[in-house]
Amino acid sequence: MSDDGSSGRHAGRERIVVICTRYLGDTLLAIPFLRNLRAAHPEAVIEAIAGGAALQALANCPHIDALLSWPDAAGIGRRAAWLRSRGYTRCYLLKRSLSAALVGFLAGIPRRIGFATECAGLFLSTAVAVPPGRHQAERYLDLLRAEQRPIDDGHNENWVDAESERAVAPLVAALPAGRPRVLLAIRGTDAGRFWADAAWARLTTWLVAERGCEIVLCGAPHDAPAHESLRSALPAEVATHVHDFSLALSLRQAAALVARIDLCIGIDTGLVHLAASFHVPVVVLVGPTDPNQWAPWGTRHEVLRSERLARTPLARLRSLLRGSRRDSLRWPLGRGRMDEIDVAGVMPRVAMLLPAVEPAGAGIRTLDLRSGRFRYEVTAAVTADAAVLPATKPLAQAH
Repeated sequence: MSDDGSSGRHAGRERIVVICTRYLGDTLLAIPFLRNLRAAHPEAVIEAIAGGAALQALANCPHIDALLSWPDAAGIGRRAAWLRSRGYTRCYLLKRSLSAALVGFLAGIPRRIGFATECAGLFLSTAVAVPPGRHQAERYLDLLRAEQRPIDDGHNENWVDAESERAVAPLVAALPAGRPRVLLAIRGTDAGRFWADAAWARLTTWLVAERGCEIVLCGAPHDAPAHESLRSALPAEVATHVHDFSLALSLRQAAALVARIDLCIGIDTGLVHLAASFHVPVVVLVGPTDPNQWAPWGTRHEVLRSERLARTPLARLRSLLRGSRRDSLRWPLGRGRMDEIDVAGVMPRVAMLLPAVEPAGAGIRTLDLRSGRFRYEVTAAVTADAAVLPATKPLAQAH
């Protein structure tokens, strides 16, 4: 993966470059594209250029020959010259910006396939339309469909390296056994997607006290203060079941931890897509973003959003011009409000995806039909097999 593409073993092979975004969620949703790209060009040298969290997200990707980052402090001209020096004949632009398309054009790459947005189509050899409401993973695959390339079932996938697995093994072993592990993704880069702190505290208390769960937090280091604020808002007996690894794990190590989670609950952020890439069931709370485009891919999931949606006249006109039919979409287009998502509405959707594990200390309860109250409780032992029963994680299709 670290090969620079200049060795003799690459001589005579087509050279393809994929220009990725720097965002974690976007990049994870591009993995089905990369797999299908490799299937379409099995003998080619395929290199990906990424930055930020995307670099770690693709660190173990088996579908590319090299993972590169842009030269430091390089403007459009220098980036174009650097691409030209690498001799690429085909370029796929996952980044939907005018500047990315211009770089590929100035680099003189003959085949440049990307999205027809922000006037980028002027600098592309193949410009692919982006209809509203189309899932991001499908949009990436559309770049290959535009070239008449066959596409597989689009399943999601991810990988854990042995070093990261060893790093998280003692952390997982220290978690109480026999309790479902629930990852909470409560923060991201866009404050408009945040859910109320009080709502997270109430949901966490229910998960621990009523559902017998262990709560795992492993966001970016800058999320640690929000995680500590959540723990401080909880009763002491609940807070002991909340574990924050944000300052202890790299992104690849966090991926190894997430792969062992039973359920993820979060806002629309990269961690939600990381969980989905390992086929962990997901409950996602959506506000200003479009779940048609950003819902968890390839895993069981539930989407919650406010009933009231706002759409600007410009957005309505754009959808009309692009031929987007409301009855063809799973969710109506529009921007929801996070503060209108009620905890009481989240709980039953979470319960649908929680593993079938009896909470520790639960037992057989007998109902007195005359009073409607429980008369007594007999403690029931939980078998070892039942205690570790995992959630079902099928290779789901698009939704």
